[in-house]
Amino acid sequence: MKTTNYVNTFIGIAGDCPVDAGIVPPLKSGAPTIARMQFDMIWNHPYQYTSDDVIFTVHAIKNQVPKEELENERTKFFLKGQPCLRSSPLGKRYGWGVHNDENGKVAIYSAGSAGYETRKNDQTLAHVKAMRSKRK
Repeated sequence: MKTTNYVNTFIGIAGDCPVDAGIVPPLKSGAPTIARMQFDMIWNHPYQYTSDDVIFTVHAIKNQVPKEELENERTKFFLKGQPCLRSSPLGKRYGWGVHNDENGKVAIYSAGSAGYETRKNDQTLAHVKAMRSKRK
């Protein structure tokens, strides 16, 4: 199986992120977007879920996967590569950095916050950036 998990890694905001501080992704027509579902899951449960957990859970909700099919669907889902949280709108558009701890569990930090700066400057972590929205 493939994975989207990182370990001891900080994903900084994209170089072309249009905001300087994290903003809560808005609802669209009263419904949560993928960005909002990812935000709510990680913000409300820091260091509880891995990237795989977040990405699959959002996929399962959006595609209304029945509860009894979740295990099999997750196996099928990760048989092929999936986009990781580097491609998430959280870091590309909404100003949130993602910290992956030693167990691969994730938490988010607003750009410019003390938590973001601490992780950004932590030399014990691997550092990558969220993917840019536009090509150079």
